[in-house]
Amino acid sequence: MKYRTLGRTGLSVSEVGFGTWALGSPVYGGVETNDAHTAIRGALDAGITFFDTAPLYGTKEEDGIAEKVLGKGLGSDRDRVTIATKFGRYPTKGHLNTFFHAEGVTTSVEDSLRRLGTDRLDVLFFHSPFGPEQIEDSVWQALEDLKTSGKVRAVGHSISLPEQTMGMAREWAGDGRIDVVQVVYSLMNRELETLINDLGTADIGVVARESLANGFLAGVFTPETTFAPGTINARYSRDEIVERVETANRYRDLLVRGDISSMPQAALRWVLDNPRVSTVLAGSRHVHEIVDCAGASEAASYTAAELAQARELHVKEFPPA
Repeated sequence: MKYRTLGRTGLSVSEVGFGTWALGSPVYGGVETNDAHTAIRGALDAGITFFDTAPLYGTKEEDGIAEKVLGKGLGSDRDRVTIATKFGRYPTKGHLNTFFHAEGVTTSVEDSLRRLGTDRLDVLFFHSPFGPEQIEDSVWQALEDLKTSGKVRAVGHSISLPEQTMGMAREWAGDGRIDVVQVVYSLMNRELETLINDLGTADIGVVARESLANGFLAGVFTPETTFAPGTINARYSRDEIVERVETANRYRDLLVRGDISSMPQAALRWVLDNPRVSTVLAGSRHVHEIVDCAGASEAASYTAAELAQARELHVKEFPPA
């Protein structure tokens, strides 16, 4: 595993990180706790040191299940890793997305610390606010107080609805209120490449997510795949499933070669070939998946010719989750 610096935070993080959405939510069909702990331990053994989670990764009955699973899975190895979590969205509160104020962030941090079993959060992201009108001024002093107390080391913005919120990210990064962004970035969705380049150049840490396109770049779906009701991909029509699978297959035929033996490795290697990306999240459910993804870090970079061919294949932005 190779390591990069997370922008001006100065934190050293593994090139491949572990995204824990699937560990606490039924969006991908659920994961047994023992399997989740085995995957976390396997990630550590593979050299992964960046773990991303959130209070939102839970159920209508319980926030932050993934945080609890992650905290127990890491155990005494907590000091070896960087933990990023978020605030502002909670499944028990109906995704109201209106908790970006002082009381909201302070309570959320205390709850996350308790669930993770730690005394500090290395990165705390705003969790996908839908626009500047949702951000109350009181949140900024509360964040400064949390940083002063040592409970939060760095603040970031996890971006959704980019047309409405990219300006916020640029403004906050420019005036020093955030040091990290988290963005959707994959072979199938490159709409934030300009933002990644601009903020990366300004020494803002860049965390890439949904880089396996919610499983379509994992090489496991076929045109006939059906998704269980309530899971994240169940919303797609048959025509869209076929289009996504066929697109992924074209990338597989081009990019799986030599020391890159699987489609997940190819998809993550392509992200890592952007030098402005600090780490790319792999949202694995099982240990063999995360170990496979970790191999992307040691694989040779794609050549300029291969990257140019991959760009020719990109004719459409597929919407993220």
